[in-house]
Amino acid sequence: MVRAIGLMSGTSLDGVDAAWLETDGDRIARTGPSVTLAYDEGLRTDLRRVLDRAPSLRPDDPFLADVTARLTARHAEAVTTIGEPADIVGFHGQTILHQPAARRTWQIGNAAALARAVGVPVAWDFRSADVAAGGEGAPFAPIFHAALAEGLEKPLAVLNIGGVANVTWLGADGALLACDTGPGSGPLDDWVWQRTGAAFDRDGALAAAGRADSGVLARLLAHPYFARPMPKSLDRLDFSQALAGSGLAALSAADGAATLAAFTAEAVARAPLPGQPTRVLVCGGGRKNPAIMAALRARLAMPVEPVESVGWDGDALEAQCFGLLAVRVMRGLPLSFPGTTGVPRPMVGGRLQMP
Repeated sequence: MVRAIGLMSGTSLDGVDAAWLETDGDRIARTGPSVTLAYDEGLRTDLRRVLDRAPSLRPDDPFLADVTARLTARHAEAVTTIGEPADIVGFHGQTILHQPAARRTWQIGNAAALARAVGVPVAWDFRSADVAAGGEGAPFAPIFHAALAEGLEKPLAVLNIGGVANVTWLGADGALLACDTGPGSGPLDDWVWQRTGAAFDRDGALAAAGRADSGVLARLLAHPYFARPMPKSLDRLDFSQALAGSGLAALSAADGAATLAAFTAEAVARAPLPGQPTRVLVCGGGRKNPAIMAALRARLAMPVEPVESVGWDGDALEAQCFGLLAVRVMRGLPLSFPGTTGVPRPMVGGRLQMP
């Protein structure tokens, strides 16, 4: 068993999660402390600018270098805040561009600087090998979900709602399948930011005050992504054009929020799973939005529960995942699989940076 700290900064741009666990890469012996460090408004705003400019950004752009340095420093602070000894750190970095069809995925973060700052080896660059081999490069959590759910009834679906939403299918026969279902809370966060200046729809209050527009929803659901089989993945901005042309902008702040919450749920309902799971366990920030959870329960004919219902820590889950994946990198174990990302064979990946 190896002591690991995993780090995750999602496309919701709310901050960095860090979590400690002990694992051999296949089993989880125990979990430990976790922490979320929010980004200050300056860093959050600059990260949004990086996301918007990512398709045309050069790696040597001075603005990008400055944002990367600040992002890495916040990750180092998260490791220090955990306060537990670790043998390895899993550093996902911040995804700013994801174009698997072009065999390109880009996560920013300085692994060498992080390793120097925390004094232990850092596993990083988890997705590049998968994309280079023709895979989708996402999602990467399924093997971690399988380890967590070892004793739970199957078939089971684990749904993560971050900026993008993804689902893992754990079959009763051991099948491991996954895909991005569609936009998660990203478009809703952006909408709330543009209309109210708030970072997100706290307690789902804005969405709950509105009514979903069926016409806008139908136009969004006509996107060709939903006709694709799994596995498949998304960039946070893949639906930007569809959102701009949907008529969403004409809605009130509340109706727009309600429409986007319904869109997230409808996209999940259209995920091409091989059957109906016994239940759906929800993690990610989206599980804290009552409007999204209500929309999911109204749309899905099965129990929909936050992962806390089975004793998992939904705030720490993604960070724990990259702790486990870091140990798999160290031991040369596969990170992704034909049923999760579409690679032709189980794919090792990641790189190790020594301090």
